[in-house]
Amino acid sequence: MQIVNKKDIPLELVLEIEKISNLGYGITKYNGYVIFVEGGCPGDVVKAKIGKKNKSFANATILEIIKPSEYRVMPLCPMQKVCGSCQLQYIDYNCQLKLKREIVVDTMHSIYGNEVEVRDTIPSPKEIAYRHKVQYPISQTRDSKRILAGYYKQSSHELVNIKYCPIQPEYCDTIVEFIRNAAFDSKVSGYEEKKHAGDLKHVVIRSSAYNGKNLVCLVINSPKLLDKVKLLAKRIYNELENISGVCVNLNPAKTNLILGKETILLEGESFVEEKLCDKIFKIGADTFFQINPYTADNIFKYIKKYISEHYDKPLIMDAYAGITTFGICLSDIAKKVVSVEEVKSSVDLASKIIKENGIKNVELHNMDAGKFFEKELNTKGRKFDITVLDPPRKGCSEESLDYALKLTTKQIIYVSCNPATLARDLKYLVNKGCSVEFIQPFDMFPHTYHIESVAIINLP
Repeated sequence: MQIVNKKDIPLELVLEIEKISNLGYGITKYNGYVIFVEGGCPGDVVKAKIGKKNKSFANATILEIIKPSEYRVMPLCPMQKVCGSCQLQYIDYNCQLKLKREIVVDTMHSIYGNEVEVRDTIPSPKEIAYRHKVQYPISQTRDSKRILAGYYKQSSHELVNIKYCPIQPEYCDTIVEFIRNAAFDSKVSGYEEKKHAGDLKHVVIRSSAYNGKNLVCLVINSPKLLDKVKLLAKRIYNELENISGVCVNLNPAKTNLILGKETILLEGESFVEEKLCDKIFKIGADTFFQINPYTADNIFKYIKKYISEHYDKPLIMDAYAGITTFGICLSDIAKKVVSVEEVKSSVDLASKIIKENGIKNVELHNMDAGKFFEKELNTKGRKFDITVLDPPRKGCSEESLDYALKLTTKQIIYVSCNPATLARDLKYLVNKGCSVEFIQPFDMFPHTYHIESVAIINLP
């Protein structure tokens, strides 16, 4: 029997969870009507309360787990149910890997529409203490004014004060606890989002897996507060171990963006060092760099191995390059790497990294990728054997994909953090005559629904 009227659905139901959605909700059906169950694990039999009903689906919460799935485990963190960061921590890790592959397969089927080989998800080398970038919103208690730092509850802006987080290096907990107390002692207030008032909005920590050093960035609400936080910065630098530097980021805007445009170094150095593919990288507070260096290293080495097995010194374009991480990692198997990035600070840092690593065959361009593609077509006329696309979550524009097709002779290697935009862009490329050789998922974010994928695309 098919449900045609959402009013026919009872407010409470016994349901068996079938799979996981791309946002981490359990998926099941009631007479053909899709229900997304928060906290559901495939194989669970649950009593659920139906919430908001839409024409084709409803959301639900678990009232009782009648029969737990064989894949359900005790979460690593006692705050898992209230913190919005680790949505899948109650699911066995090997099962998480299978579910993430299924997410990619299902997304390809629903958007891309063609059969494509999706390989088994390659696990993260570390399931805990893998997150080497910490971004904590800061608030304070109403009466005592004690500083709160942590993550928001899922789908809310209610701050959960986190004292211990198993997915980040243990020393980050020590740094944040010190800042809680030192900020209170220094009369540095927490931020009140609704009133757009208060001093300290966020604490951002870059922690190096390479040498254990930490860069601390204090995000403040107004440039006028700079003198006020200098004493706090000095205490962090002088009283804590393994601090490479402390900086302040100015973000007076009422926005969801964590960092503003200006960052000022107050103590020590403005970067930490990280090692990938035997190359040393410098990472600043506002540098785009993968938060899981262990899986990032796996991805770079995987692509490097694939290229070296199929090409002899190819000409490679690294688009949306950031600090040219891909280009630098691939430089020793390439004839030349041409890197394109529109953020000047990232290009300046890439230039420094290239020089310090003694690399001679990487060519840097500080401009929008689309404009660079157009310029390259109209002037030099060179073609690239391989183009590496590593766009932001929103994926590539059709214009950029068209340019990549015109500039590339053999393959596009597309690195994606969003299966939906990857599927959309693959569909566009296939309609232009390309074929997808395979997709290789990687687990960049254990215990979350996020997944990184590498797609190998053959040109016509």
